[in-house]
Amino acid sequence: MILVLLSSPLLSLPKRTQAHEVTPTIADFSVAEGDITLTLAMNVEAFLAGIDLDGQVDTDTSDQSTDYDLLRGMSGDELTPMVTLFVEDWLQALSLDANGGVLLRLTKVQIPEIGDPTLPRLSSLTLSGELNEGAAFLQLHWPLRSGAVVLRQNGVEDPYTGYILGGGVSPAIPLQGGAVQTPLEVFTDYVPVGFDHILPKGLDHILFVLGLYFLSVRMRPLLWQITCFTVAHSITLALGAFGLVQIDPAIVEPLIAASIVFVAVENIFARRLHSWRMALIFGFGLLHGLGFATVLGEFGLPQDQMVPALLGFNVGVELGQLTVIALAYGALGYWFGKHPKYRGRVAIPASLTIALIGSYWVVERVFL
Repeated sequence: MILVLLSSPLLSLPKRTQAHEVTPTIADFSVAEGDITLTLAMNVEAFLAGIDLDGQVDTDTSDQSTDYDLLRGMSGDELTPMVTLFVEDWLQALSLDANGGVLLRLTKVQIPEIGDPTLPRLSSLTLSGELNEGAAFLQLHWPLRSGAVVLRQNGVEDPYTGYILGGGVSPAIPLQGGAVQTPLEVFTDYVPVGFDHILPKGLDHILFVLGLYFLSVRMRPLLWQITCFTVAHSITLALGAFGLVQIDPAIVEPLIAASIVFVAVENIFARRLHSWRMALIFGFGLLHGLGFATVLGEFGLPQDQMVPALLGFNVGVELGQLTVIALAYGALGYWFGKHPKYRGRVAIPASLTIALIGSYWVVERVFL
């Protein structure tokens, strides 16, 4: 059973795995002289392809992946007319309420030049509209199937910054400012972001945690490993988020894959927790923390609320890791952990499968 569960991602691996490919839209809005301007930084090809971004982990796993790949290879001149037609329909679902509905129109489209076609590119769409007389508050209704959006207010004191899921509605935002979230609200907003990065989107991190789990059915070795990993990735997550440490993801991602291979292979040959494994897990945790920091960079952390956002994201990551362990224990450890052949029939085959997937990722992220 575990071989089927773990090998299924390997059987359907895309041509190139890009961590965190489905990223949220960044929406910046400002008000001047009774007009509102909403600028969207978004993966417009995913929208044009009709991908449901609300529950999508990776665009390569969607039914529209072929269309999406074709669109990523098109120039801005080719895409702009398609974007214009798409926005006309999409604006029927996206709505702004400011003392009544605000009629938005597309005023500008900026699509970057074609770069690496295997990487997503962020295009900029500018929407403008005239506010209704007497409007003091604004509320955004973000469309279903559009994934998450980071909504940011500009040009006022104490601006609003919030995270809204597809189909969600923002709070009523004062147009003159003063809607800055409390630390507790920011913390609460970023807990699900961190959890979502592990489950369901963080397959590489899931496999690493499972690699730690399969070393031993005893709780003490697992707790030591998880604690060491948590401390390490918390350090580099904070350093990366504050811009104190920056390493090219092209370096970090293959090393994360290599860390998965290491813990899985050691599970096959080691029967207990060695002190040098702890040191390596700490080092691997530093790498994974840099990967987490890259994710936070994509979301645009609120500059005045960095600490609660980091804490919330980190708590979400820990809850995700604990959920992975709980699921593994509930599916395997509880039922078969005390069986004398558990190691030979469950732990070693599962670790071997994890090592194979990790090895594929190492090759893919370095050479493909």
